Amino acid sequence: MSDWTFLTSHALVLSYIASTLKITARELSQAIGITERAVRKVIAELEETGYISKKREGRYIRYSVNPELPLRHHTHREIAVGDFLKSLGWKGRRRRKSGSRAHDATVAR
Repeated sequence: MSDWTFLTSHALVLSYIASTLKITARELSQAIGITERAVRKVIAELEETGYISKKREGRYIRYSVNPELPLRHHTHREIAVGDFLKSLGWKGRRRRKSGSRAHDATVAR
């Protein structure tokens, strides 16, 4: 029997970033079982598509998750990524600026 999971690497990386205040790419890779290089590629793709944004703060990077964007698959576009993350136990983060829709999570580099 093959090993498979319901969640893609993108979903796992996004859920860890959303729920963990400080985690390195290496720690992420060990937690979800993919290479550090793969984690960095997923982070770059999530940023490129607007699901996360990042800002360097000292030796850490503060990630903001955009919970308003829809899931990407055409069969689930009516579901916001924030709702998906909540189904995985995400509580969300307090907003740093009033009116901002992004939720913050800090991740070490």
